[in-house]
Amino acid sequence: MTEPVVVRIKDLRKSFGTLEVLKGVDMDVQRGEVVVILGPSGSGKSTLLRCVNQLEAPTGGEVWFEDIQVNHPDTNVNRVREKIGMVFQSFNLFPHLTAKGNVMLAQRKVLKRSKDDAERIAIEQLERVGLGDRVDYYPSQLSGGQQQRVAIARALAMDPHVMLFDEVTSALDPELVRGVLDVMKELAKAGMTMLVVTHEMGFARDVGTRVVFMDEGVIVEEGTPTEVFDNPQNERTKDFLGHIK
Repeated sequence: MTEPVVVRIKDLRKSFGTLEVLKGVDMDVQRGEVVVILGPSGSGKSTLLRCVNQLEAPTGGEVWFEDIQVNHPDTNVNRVREKIGMVFQSFNLFPHLTAKGNVMLAQRKVLKRSKDDAERIAIEQLERVGLGDRVDYYPSQLSGGQQQRVAIARALAMDPHVMLFDEVTSALDPELVRGVLDVMKELAKAGMTMLVVTHEMGFARDVGTRVVFMDEGVIVEEGTPTEVFDNPQNERTKDFLGHIK
């Protein structure tokens, strides 16, 4: 049985002034899929993700989350964002709050959870990302990889229906990348719907259910990891993969 579509993107366009970054992108993401988006810098990957939760307003086209058109003027975007977790390249943690405090904050402010509930869930999610022994540490006491895992725990604590990951390992030292990718792999195994912009080809091949290759604002090629990595059809895909293997 086909899983329901969680994110639907129709003819998505985005321009910054005269620069057209997205030139008519169509994509459906079904529940439980891990869609990995690859492509060179400037291809529109991160802009695509940011349009999904309206951090960037599309110039044209439609973005749907479940049965809500996210970019409709009458849509309460903040309510939609409650169900769309996003993790960025930068960790964006509050330095004056502990790991636990960072994970509790949005639960209290946005979901209006009690202090006890927010604390219990924060500890659960920090344990889930392997930081059960760091709940009372401040960001300055954590490595970059650990801070990124706190950011993932913070997003998960909101009970999202989909998670967006935008180059979450690109600012990390190589030895810290694995811990973050391991957490993402566990999320995928647990059935989380994920859109992942990354240059981590091993992750894309091992964890992705679908790989999308973008270049110059359009989807050039998509398919299973085996199809895209082992038998790319488009010359631009072949050239890109040839440079990174």
